[in-house]
Amino acid sequence: MRDIAQIISADQSLSARLLRLVNSAFFWFPSRIDTISHAVTIIGTKQLRDLALATSVIQMFKGIPGELIRVKPFWQHCIACGIGSRILASFQKMPNIESFFVSGLLHDIGQLILYSDNTEQAKEALTLSAEEGKLLYISERNVMGLDHAEVGGLLLSEWRLPKSIEETVRFHHRPAGSKRFPMEASIAHISDLIANAMQLETSGERLVPILAKSAWDEIGLSTSVLAPMTQQMDQQYKDSVDLFLEGIK
Repeated sequence: MRDIAQIISADQSLSARLLRLVNSAFFWFPSRIDTISHAVTIIGTKQLRDLALATSVIQMFKGIPGELIRVKPFWQHCIACGIGSRILASFQKMPNIESFFVSGLLHDIGQLILYSDNTEQAKEALTLSAEEGKLLYISERNVMGLDHAEVGGLLLSEWRLPKSIEETVRFHHRPAGSKRFPMEASIAHISDLIANAMQLETSGERLVPILAKSAWDEIGLSTSVLAPMTQQMDQQYKDSVDLFLEGIK
């Protein structure tokens, strides 16, 4: 724990963002946490690692051109999905709910790669989605032969992130396709749908995705969780956006 705290503390900007995060409504700790070593002790090493990853990835992509993707609304939607995933994972009493936040946060990261490298085809896919009322990932597959979820999975594999995060991102539109991590993929799928339905910004999708029945069956929760889930999302959303998107325009 001491070694991890020293590594994080060497990056002053990252340390400041993490300390603001652990003292926010994201956690609701009763007393203030003033040091990274205290944060590691309270939150745990894996959890703090995942939060460090989340905030670092956002900063990494803040210079993406905004011709096809409006960067701030993109990340606002992704943060909402991450919060929803974290909340659903807590309802399920899953270990390390921060990994679910990271999976939700990164669920559309493939768009940043796909749209930057294939501008004309991306425009065609966006136009097709708007004119024919098709979900965006389906239009991407029709035009480019693959979608942002597949590209995101490939990127996270290249980064050697945990397989659970990689597979969740790859199958968040088709959770039944996830053989090793169906719960994680189902939670991201449902959280993405809810974030879109609540209109917590957008990563480019104009429609609310269709709920995969297999995903709801997989998580095995009552519909009564939806009211407290959306209430918690509302409570955590603004603080989280302000924290994670500091300096993002």
